[in-house]
Amino acid sequence: MIAAQDRSAAHVVAYLLLGVAAFSVLFPLALMLINSIRTNFGILSNPLGWPEEPNFAVYQRVWVESKLGRALFNSCLVAAGTVTIVCLVATPAAWVIARRRVPGWLVISLYFLATTTVPVQMFIFPLYFLFAKLGLINNHFALMFVYAAIYTPFSLFLLRTYIVSIPIELEEAARIDGASALQILMRIIFPLTSPGLLTVALIVSLNTWNEFLISITFLQTDVAATATARFYQLSGRYGSDWPQMMATAALIAAPTIVFFIMLQRRFIDGISSGAVKN
Repeated sequence: MIAAQDRSAAHVVAYLLLGVAAFSVLFPLALMLINSIRTNFGILSNPLGWPEEPNFAVYQRVWVESKLGRALFNSCLVAAGTVTIVCLVATPAAWVIARRRVPGWLVISLYFLATTTVPVQMFIFPLYFLFAKLGLINNHFALMFVYAAIYTPFSLFLLRTYIVSIPIELEEAARIDGASALQILMRIIFPLTSPGLLTVALIVSLNTWNEFLISITFLQTDVAATATARFYQLSGRYGSDWPQMMATAALIAAPTIVFFIMLQRRFIDGISSGAVKN
């Protein structure tokens, strides 16, 4: 009886904490959406008020005037390209690390772990001067490789946990049947690590979409700018017009929210399944 009461109390506390966390996340989003359809005077007089006459035309005006369509396309292009590069590079590397005794693996792992802790500001200026000399400023494909270099170490270690759990007998049987290393990678490793690949794709794409400092540094024109960089460029134009700023932010945030909601179950399954593997 006492144990049941303790479990009930623990559930209540857990739900309260989850409720507070959910409120802290959802409240700013709700406030952004509500203020986007209010008047500028109404927001300045009462930021937490409710719109008396909702103005949904602000979204059409912002979409046309700010040309967000091009910026959103650029963000999708960079995110998709970065995910592709990371998965194609990290998966074979994780396979080798999981299956073979790599000389100096401890040093290599420490190096990869160290790269995940180095601030971006330490290499962004030298990298910018190099890109400028090579004529790669405002080049989306060059930016993809920068992001891929940042997110590959994390992805490598995550994918390794999935590959270690794959029975090595499957690979040995494939070799006996005459399969090459590339065939084993494409027909066994990639399909069986699909939950990990999906987790990596979701994390990398969301981080790439929301990244600001690198994108604003290497993409400086309106045509090449990503969504976050474009929002920064528009902040001066809409600096005193809060409804248009909120509407722009809502249009930029909407794709990531929808994308995460669609894949959240697979993402949670991928994280939890990878966490219990050695």
